[in-house]
Amino acid sequence: MKLKEKLDYFARRLHLEGMKLILSTHNVTLTKALEDHVVKQLEKLDHFDQRTIDARVTLEHDHTRAAGKQFCCSIRLSVRGPDLFAEDVESDLYAAIDKVTKKIEQQIRKRHNKWKARKHKIAARSKQTRQEAETA
Repeated sequence: MKLKEKLDYFARRLHLEGMKLILSTHNVTLTKALEDHVVKQLEKLDHFDQRTIDARVTLEHDHTRAAGKQFCCSIRLSVRGPDLFAEDVESDLYAAIDKVTKKIEQQIRKRHNKWKARKHKIAARSKQTRQEAETA
């Protein structure tokens, strides 16, 4: 099974018909366990924002770095508006994947909260104008 076919299978398995997964590695052997872990973490992100267009995940190993900072994981989510990007460097690749997922999750929450606050501000303003019109 080719890599593209594998990734398409994972996208269907996750019910991510709208999201395209692009997984690339540098100096890391892509194992089934790594793929499953990345897909599991992306399921969590899809739960927070279903309008994601694609997710680009890059897993890297740099043996020239210090022992505690050899594995790097970066995720770029293409969504409506500015893309979301996070990167983390750890001694363990699974820990890097978990931390970068948490960073992206925080960015999604922040964006969602800003949107809700703006919506509430508009509603409060229209309520105030209605009340002023009734009293006048």
